[in-house]
Amino acid sequence: MTATSLDRPFTVVSLLPRLLDTNGDAGNARVLAQRIRWSGHDALVVDVHSRADLPEHVDAVSVGSGTDAALLPVRDALRTLVEELRIWSNSGVPILAVGTGWELLSWGIDRADGTVLEGLGLVAGHAVPRATRVTDDIIVASKYGRLIGFENHARDYVGAEASPLGRVIYGTGNSDPRANGPQIEGLTMGEVFCTHLHGPVLARNPALADHLLQAAFDRFGLRYSRGATSESVDEIARAARNQVAVRLGQSPE
Repeated sequence: MTATSLDRPFTVVSLLPRLLDTNGDAGNARVLAQRIRWSGHDALVVDVHSRADLPEHVDAVSVGSGTDAALLPVRDALRTLVEELRIWSNSGVPILAVGTGWELLSWGIDRADGTVLEGLGLVAGHAVPRATRVTDDIIVASKYGRLIGFENHARDYVGAEASPLGRVIYGTGNSDPRANGPQIEGLTMGEVFCTHLHGPVLARNPALADHLLQAAFDRFGLRYSRGATSESVDEIARAARNQVAVRLGQSPE
């Protein structure tokens, strides 16, 4: 028989939010926690700045994006948590990583000066420099529906061709649109999701948020269902996505 509740709050961890919130991406953790509450369960967000902040239980993880000036200190801070990140990813804890947070979970970052910043090696692929920075809207077709966000990155990403988050309809995604082959965006590995979409992405694309939440609930044999408040908020998100889509020459949902 499926359980109906957890005897403690769901815990959503926001990793290094002081350094990884350049585009408001730390807000993804708050989106997950609020949707859990709207579903009728308790939830809390724990900001983790160091190992000392780690809570006893971790049910979902959000990793945001930061500036290039912070790449080294962020990488070094994440290294102290690499074993936990590996355990979480291997045990089905949903993890969302955006922008430079994603790049630092990879094999590494090739920098424009020819040096390489070694990553944590938790997801396949690595970041490579672009000739020009991408700053534009992006639309992605995915199994979680059409995803819309804003991309802002100075690097492409290679090595994720076998497991993308989706196919780019408008924008750049992982690589220069002038390159050969289909344009793809992001990376998925089990319940680890990596993307260039800012926004924060989960506020604008609640279907992706709900997939992460169902993965979190599945670990306890719980069924996730969005509450009535989620349904009304999702209509606002849908209208916002449609406004962008129409402006970019795409049909509304």
